[in-house]
Amino acid sequence: MTPVIYREQPIRAFNTFGMNVKAAFFSQLTDLAQLPILLAQPVVQQGPLLWLGGGSNMLFTQDFDGVIIQNCLKGVQLLAEDEQTVLVEAAGGEVWHSFVQHTLQQGWSGLENLSLIPGTVGASPIQNIGAYGVEVKDLIHEVVCADLATGGSEVVLANADCHFAYRDSVFKQALAGRYLVTAVRFRLHKTFQPRIGYGDISKALAAMGCSDAPTAQQVSQAVISIRQSKLPDPAVLGNAGSFFKNPIVPREQADALLVQHPTLPHYPQADGNVKLAAGWLIEQAGLKGYRDGDAAVHDKQALVLVNHGQASGAQMWALASKVRQTVYQQYGVVLDPEPIVL
Repeated sequence: MTPVIYREQPIRAFNTFGMNVKAAFFSQLTDLAQLPILLAQPVVQQGPLLWLGGGSNMLFTQDFDGVIIQNCLKGVQLLAEDEQTVLVEAAGGEVWHSFVQHTLQQGWSGLENLSLIPGTVGASPIQNIGAYGVEVKDLIHEVVCADLATGGSEVVLANADCHFAYRDSVFKQALAGRYLVTAVRFRLHKTFQPRIGYGDISKALAAMGCSDAPTAQQVSQAVISIRQSKLPDPAVLGNAGSFFKNPIVPREQADALLVQHPTLPHYPQADGNVKLAAGWLIEQAGLKGYRDGDAAVHDKQALVLVNHGQASGAQMWALASKVRQTVYQQYGVVLDPEPIVL
């Protein structure tokens, strides 16, 4: 069945910032059998082409003069298991948080620290999503892709082939625009090993009365409560989660900053560099809660930029640019945005 391609489609409902923009052409991929048909359509071949998941990592500053296709592939299946682990595959269009909760309900642990991250399973390896001391690369076994240059033929990449790095992967570098992530295979654990030493997880567990020997589901609930207390619900207040990556700087630069700012949160990296807390830098620069029209820095978490209703993408990007400029002027640190800005 040939997928429907819509013209001049409003996509406000398909991006979590709630940008009131349109796509010249829009379609949804619900079955892999549709992919060769879609790729053969003249409007798709003419491009430009943008693949969309949950729209939670995008900032549209204008209408998209091309084709947007949303990955709506669904399905979760257990592929294999042994005494210690399971190998589970989730389709690229699955909602990330729903998938995480499903794995925990099955007694499979590993993803609990990544609860309530917005977006889809297919986006998780591209961005190498991470939170509370865990990155998804630590659990990914393989990534199943469709090669868009060959009509959608299947390619399976092992973990090492993905060249994962902090908020980065081969899908954002050498293979950008070449592969569509159709499914991700995760190696998860049957025996729970809690990772609760990062952020406020231990404090949240204590407040829940389960700090002694928490279960994976309790750690997940602690993470959810923390995120809900700090991060706005995109359905209520438009946002894309953390707008800036935590900057990684040379040790010498970090040491110099710590002399002047001893309370600056910092995390030494294996390569000798140091990761700094972008939210702290923004807050200390006096921008937490700053608002220009409907574009604002969130008053509970300075790392999040929010749309109070009618801000345009251009206004949001102007705010982001102001934040970057202010932090650089005060600290000499460059903040890179996490969302794709179009």
